[in-house]
Amino acid sequence: MATTFSGLNIHQIPAVFPIFQRPVFSEFRRTAAAIKPTTPRNFAVRSRLVEHGAAEGIGEAFNLDELVDFLNEDLPHLFDDQGIDRSMYEDRVRFRDPITRHDTIDGYLFNIRLLRFLFSPEFYLHRVWKTGPHEITTRWTMVMKFVLLPWKPKLVFTGMSIMGINCRTGKFCSHVDLWDSIQNNEYFSLEGLLDVVRQLRIYITPDLETPDFLILKRTAKFEVRRYASFIVAETKGDELSGSSGFREVAGYIFGKNSTMETFPMTTPVFTVANDTELSEVSIQIVLPKEKELSKHRNI
Repeated sequence: MATTFSGLNIHQIPAVFPIFQRPVFSEFRRTAAAIKPTTPRNFAVRSRLVEHGAAEGIGEAFNLDELVDFLNEDLPHLFDDQGIDRSMYEDRVRFRDPITRHDTIDGYLFNIRLLRFLFSPEFYLHRVWKTGPHEITTRWTMVMKFVLLPWKPKLVFTGMSIMGINCRTGKFCSHVDLWDSIQNNEYFSLEGLLDVVRQLRIYITPDLETPDFLILKRTAKFEVRRYASFIVAETKGDELSGSSGFREVAGYIFGKNSTMETFPMTTPVFTVANDTELSEVSIQIVLPKEKELSKHRNI
């Protein structure tokens, strides 16, 4: 339980999943009329390849649960030295994402090697589950750094992969990637290309410490992040847009505390509404990572 001093709480926040609104760049804004539901289009992308693979054999020479277990163990090696198990894919495996297409296992593996060389990708597998009699779906995050540009921009993609299975051989015969950040996942997607180009631009951001986090879902308008545990200084505010609470908690980190200790600025600043009526609002500022709760609870 947090201890209160002069209206401030110093307490630890466990792993959390806040949603952050993403800025909309004016040159890429779309009217409401241009926004269409994604499900029919994405379903069309996946169904053509998966149904084709399912029709290649008669009967079922595989166990879906075993293939789910296989992907859980194999996919984390997508971009490391071990790599994925080639023997579990058809020679004519069909790969599609919004900007890439391959129709052989050699092309599929070449694409993986190219990404590894250009982007030093980090792949995070979140979930693997059965979505059809000849289909398994995965959810993932991929973080990439384009090493050939001097500013080494970081690109983040989240989405799902739909893996089609040849029911005669039990091998994967198709792989369709759907990105959360765009609506048109058909190959070749201009929207997908623009999403890549936007992330390659130079961004100047303050060199401020922030808690470790992983983006679980990145859309065109918001991100869902999983933060590691961190410590905050918290106080109550008048309203979501008010400044009284922020001034109090900012004063705390700038030395207005019992030990007159100052802390470096960090990000983000959380404004939390405790109810739908916005009658109770909390302002939270993250303390630096090296600070320990036991040492700062009473300052």
